[in-house]
Amino acid sequence: MEKSHIVLITLIVYKLILICIGVWASKRTADSDDFFLGGRGLGPIVAALSYSSSAASAWVLLGLTGVAYLYGVSTIWIALGSITSMFVVWFWLAPRLMKFSRRHGHITLTEVVAHQTNGWQRRMIVWLSTLIIVASFVMYVAAQFQAAGNTFATSFDLSMPISIALGAFIIMLYTLLGGFWAVSVTDALQGTLMLIAALVMPIAAYLAVGGLPGLLDGLAATSTDAQLSLTAGNAGLFALGVVFGGLAIGFGTYGQPHLMARIMALRDDKAMRQARMITIVWYLIVFLGMWFVGLSGHVLHSGLENSEQIFFVMLDGLFPPVIGAIFLAAVLSAIMSTADSQLLSAAAAIANDLGLGGDNQKRVLLISRLTIAALVIASVVVAIYLPEKIFSRVLFAWMALGAAFGPTLFARLAGFSVTPMSVFSSILLGFGLTVILSFTPNAPGDIAERLLPFTVALVPLILFRRKLNA
Repeated sequence: MEKSHIVLITLIVYKLILICIGVWASKRTADSDDFFLGGRGLGPIVAALSYSSSAASAWVLLGLTGVAYLYGVSTIWIALGSITSMFVVWFWLAPRLMKFSRRHGHITLTEVVAHQTNGWQRRMIVWLSTLIIVASFVMYVAAQFQAAGNTFATSFDLSMPISIALGAFIIMLYTLLGGFWAVSVTDALQGTLMLIAALVMPIAAYLAVGGLPGLLDGLAATSTDAQLSLTAGNAGLFALGVVFGGLAIGFGTYGQPHLMARIMALRDDKAMRQARMITIVWYLIVFLGMWFVGLSGHVLHSGLENSEQIFFVMLDGLFPPVIGAIFLAAVLSAIMSTADSQLLSAAAAIANDLGLGGDNQKRVLLISRLTIAALVIASVVVAIYLPEKIFSRVLFAWMALGAAFGPTLFARLAGFSVTPMSVFSSILLGFGLTVILSFTPNAPGDIAERLLPFTVALVPLILFRRKLNA
């Protein structure tokens, strides 16, 4: 049987499973609390795997391996930054956010950010937050669809527009059917596939490259001095820029609505502690494993024009068609696990936070599903007509959301009361500065774009605060 046939059969079976999960989940969805948070009954395994796979999307399997292939060992700081932020989330933020959201009945990140604001000031915060979430997620989801298109185009004789539309349709279908339950359970399945890929691929790459001595010798023979340097060949302040710029990529984590939703949906404290340990293991294996695959790929397949194709090139070179087909499904898993979560969060921002459905639960669900369909169409258009590097597009949306909402989230959970206008100013400063800096030349490690907006957004919250017992 040809490889393309094996891949096709694998993907068809996989997608049928996802749709069946959506149908099952639709029977558990009665109101907006079910649709957006699964009735706050999420267990540790599903919570951990869905959180992890939603955070580490195609940008890790395709993007991180691609930048490691292209820029070399200094990209370890990106992996370590993501891992560090995960520790902050699960040890400091998660226990506080879970209790805070339950105490006040919040089901979205926007509601947490707009906590204890009223009238026109609340409307300003909510509308600004919704616009930022929708705009960022259209960019983010477009990157996922583009990655799906690359996967289909690599495996089959399909054009990019058809490939993108096909992947988008499947994601939309099961998200519309089951909401949060469908997204969380499918994400858990997808997170498991990603974990298997991140376990097996580095081992195969390690053997193929000749172990650690072979890797070191190969890197020395095929790399520039900058690619072999932990600071990308920079010294002094520029070297610090590379290190802290890489670590600062984790700041985006704190403002991701779809990740915070997983924490707010946890069943209880015990589930949170168990989910924390699963997430730690998952992150260490996936991020470090994919970084290693990128470096090994540089040794085994130097000279690729598109560095983000190294994942597929390594698949072809290391595994038989059946295993390769399963790992291609893992790539689509990464894509879907992020796209579906973000579509749901964007729908929550419009239908729930803006109050378009009022108190009518059926109307809220209808508006949510219509919003998801509209966002899918918008993201498909962006992916087809405004193509961009997957890593670049994801990184912009990631940092924009983190700078917009992360500072206020920390202030709320630290027990500080801030004025509505300081919250509005913080959100606007964080997002606006990220947009402005995205048009400027890159500093070493992109430290300005990754660190400055978040830092500046803290200023109004610190200046206008008073300590409370939250």
